[in-house]
Amino acid sequence: MDQKLLHTPEGVRDIYNEECEKKLALQGRLHEVMKSYGYRDIETPTFEFFDVFSKEVGTTPSKDLYKFFDREGNTLVLRPDITPSIARAAAKYFGEETDPLRFCYVGNTFINNSSYQGYLKETTQLGAELIGDNSVDSDAEVIAMVIECLLKAGLKEFQVSIGQVDFFESLLKEAGITGAEEEELKRLISNKNNFGAEELLSEKNIRPDLKELLVALPKLYGGTEALEKARSMTKNQEALTALRRLEEIYEILCVYGVERYVSFDLGMLSKYMYYTGVIFRAFTFGTGGAVVKGGRYDQLLGHFGKEAPSIGFVVVVNQLVNALERQKISMPAPQEPVVLRYRPQERDEAIRKAEKLRREGAYVALAAEKGETV
Repeated sequence: MDQKLLHTPEGVRDIYNEECEKKLALQGRLHEVMKSYGYRDIETPTFEFFDVFSKEVGTTPSKDLYKFFDREGNTLVLRPDITPSIARAAAKYFGEETDPLRFCYVGNTFINNSSYQGYLKETTQLGAELIGDNSVDSDAEVIAMVIECLLKAGLKEFQVSIGQVDFFESLLKEAGITGAEEEELKRLISNKNNFGAEELLSEKNIRPDLKELLVALPKLYGGTEALEKARSMTKNQEALTALRRLEEIYEILCVYGVERYVSFDLGMLSKYMYYTGVIFRAFTFGTGGAVVKGGRYDQLLGHFGKEAPSIGFVVVVNQLVNALERQKISMPAPQEPVVLRYRPQERDEAIRKAEKLRREGAYVALAAEKGETV
């Protein structure tokens, strides 16, 4: 037999026995939190038409997608991100609905990116989407639910870092930065490369105070003092409105009693271009990436024919499992099956005993004694 058949492709792996059971139990815990907030389950296909994830939608770049064709020649892709699929489904089945929609889901996503050193190309995402509500209350509800999910998972030390896309976009608009320069500046600020950002902006004819604020963005993080500092550096009304929104979110999160887990990062940007308004990520020890990603996407459903402001998040389950293991936080211990061995003449009695134990909640595996004929 070709030994290659026993191995998985690069970027994917098998999960089995105790590890798999713990992962599923963790997902169950998080799912219960979402259900407790009134979110209802939804499933969308693992693959969709290419246009659901096209450049116009603002999701994963085409080169990072797993693409293939159906019999009619349509280009299909394995989903790299579940949110656009939920948006498509909501527009199709709830196009006339005016009340807010709350969905939760779990599924695997696929990104074909060789630069993801040490990261899986197939990951499990468990998420929630609140569709049709543009209020600050919905922003706070979703962030509070993120925090409750992480607490329910067993984490004690973590931080949900909150940014604001509208704040950054309003500054770009004021500075007249567009196109390739905009993309490069986003990259530099995301990497907190202050020197690179300053060098790029030095070539532009921008007011000194605006240039100072753009260069300072990677440093504007922390508590509410970061918002106060940013407010003192601009008179841009759109930017000030965005900052006020963050303050209102914080005030509501204080009512939820979760403010200790919240910080702000005005240099936070996302590779997903469909985000508008508030964006956030949750970080903890023992993992190189965020364990939760989310934000507001008020124009995304419009691509599918339903204008509806929305906000949501995904828990990157694989990252969360890694963090829990490295922090030595015990996950739900799976119930070990009882192996009930029997000889041929004891078969009837063994089956009856196994059925009784199963009715009582035990997991029972029947096993005939080796060498015996049943």
